[in-house]
Amino acid sequence: MFEVRSEDYGELQRLVDALFVPGVSARAAVSKIDILVRADAFDLNDDLVEVIELLPSGSFTRTRLCDQINSILSGHGWGSYYGTVE
Repeated sequence: MFEVRSEDYGELQRLVDALFVPGVSARAAVSKIDILVRADAFDLNDDLVEVIELLPSGSFTRTRLCDQINSILSGHGWGSYYGTVE
């Protein structure tokens, strides 16, 4: 089966990697404001901005953030188009 990928495929993974650099504790957390500011700097397309804006308020560990983003991507049917995050 042929799957089309966006030219923005992997951008959310890049964002998550920038928020949680290697070697940071698994308990480290970022706020939604931190995520929004970093996402703005990445100049994400409108669909990916929507994914970030749909995140609930609060703080996120890497695991929780990935779960939330992947859930939103799945709900929109965009997982294979934009790529899921880990």
